[in-house]
Amino acid sequence: MNNDKPTLGVPILLPLLLFLLLLALLPFVFSQLFTVALIKLKLAPTTALLVVIGIFIGSAINIPVKRIPRTESMLADPLAVFGLSGWWPSTMRVRRDTIIAVNGGGCIIPVALAAYEIFHLMAAGWQPLSGLLLAILINTMLCYRMAQPIEGIGIAIPGLFPPLIAAMSAVLLVPDQAPPVAFVAGVLGPLIGADLLHLRDVSKISTGIASIGGAGTFDGIVLSGIVAAYLA
Repeated sequence: MNNDKPTLGVPILLPLLLFLLLLALLPFVFSQLFTVALIKLKLAPTTALLVVIGIFIGSAINIPVKRIPRTESMLADPLAVFGLSGWWPSTMRVRRDTIIAVNGGGCIIPVALAAYEIFHLMAAGWQPLSGLLLAILINTMLCYRMAQPIEGIGIAIPGLFPPLIAAMSAVLLVPDQAPPVAFVAGVLGPLIGADLLHLRDVSKISTGIASIGGAGTFDGIVLSGIVAAYLA
């Protein structure tokens, strides 16, 4: 009888190595898709690449705009806004306030790009603008209902919902201008509905920083650009 234990052979190692390779390539594929999306949204290729780099670098930048005093002490993790809560316990600090911040890559740059798209839509007449306003309203209302306050992070929303809602609204309301309408509604919907309208809920949860456009809504905003590209 052969009592030897099974070893980790080539048939098992090969799929594992392929999985790790695909995982390492995922950020590059994601960046490429987002760049193509921005090009189809009337941005020059070089500008689109710079915007993508700015969004990903800016996602690590949170600009404080308000400080909310807390009566109780709480354990705050500064990495929570990047989705890395609990990874490095040594970075945790005891705080007696909550900082409201604006995320560079998840708020400032996407809003500036949305304003750029709105400017182009204005030249197309009132019909696309009225459809855009309705799409933003629909996305904002649904994002408000789906957003939830999360301890240590702030306000979070499922990442796929904002772009899908924005895409469907754009196709139904303004089919001729679906890509820019989907992008603008996908950006402003979660920012207004999830972040801004839920700011009052931040004081009810234990978190050291609540970032507008940060970890909780960043993925939904970025995905909006990719969905817009496929609509083009």
